[in-house]
Amino acid sequence: MAKQSFFITGTDTDAGKTIVTAGLLAAANQAGKRTMGLKPVSAGCEQTPEGLRNSDALILQETASIKLAYDQVNPIAFEPPIAPHIAAMEENRVLSGDRIAAFCRGAMMQPADFVLVEGAGGWRVPLSYRETMAQIPKSLQIPAIMVVGMKLGCINHALLTAESISRDGVPLAGWIANKVDADMDSYEANRDTIANMLHAPLLAEIPHLENPEPTEVAKYIDIERLISG
Repeated sequence: MAKQSFFITGTDTDAGKTIVTAGLLAAANQAGKRTMGLKPVSAGCEQTPEGLRNSDALILQETASIKLAYDQVNPIAFEPPIAPHIAAMEENRVLSGDRIAAFCRGAMMQPADFVLVEGAGGWRVPLSYRETMAQIPKSLQIPAIMVVGMKLGCINHALLTAESISRDGVPLAGWIANKVDADMDSYEANRDTIANMLHAPLLAEIPHLENPEPTEVAKYIDIERLISG
């Protein structure tokens, strides 16, 4: 497994997991690290001549320095933009956290320094009636990084997500404040409340960016905090 591997989760579907994940990859690239980005489960894909393709997975595939085949980056893809377990049931398929983790391990056999595995939706998004997305980092035994979509309600979402991560026995390596609401009132007070109530470091603050590129997001990330040691 890579020297540094993390599971990226978010406080909700629109927290900005993908662009933050891509920004982390870009920052690690700039530090000379061999990087890999995986999105093992995606819903909301387009039919292409090559098969189903998810825009978020394509961003990770393009940004990572280790170029994997699409099916390695995103082995489980569904066309409708709905909860993955519902999409799976509509296709008479069964999702298994351990099996998804096995797909990730196969890709992670590459000699990478820094690997990010992005979840779908939030921490408690179901894979089935028995398992949630949390089973993937649990099976891989890697810590989580939580992306907090900074908007009204983010304090509650952040604290509940962090509590769930802790209850599942997954270490929380830190959190990233991503300002999804450009006009958010009392941004600093919300950020400081989360920082003071979480037992995890604030790794980066991403301002509101219009159509951000990974290299632009990377400017706001001190990647040495994650890749050192």
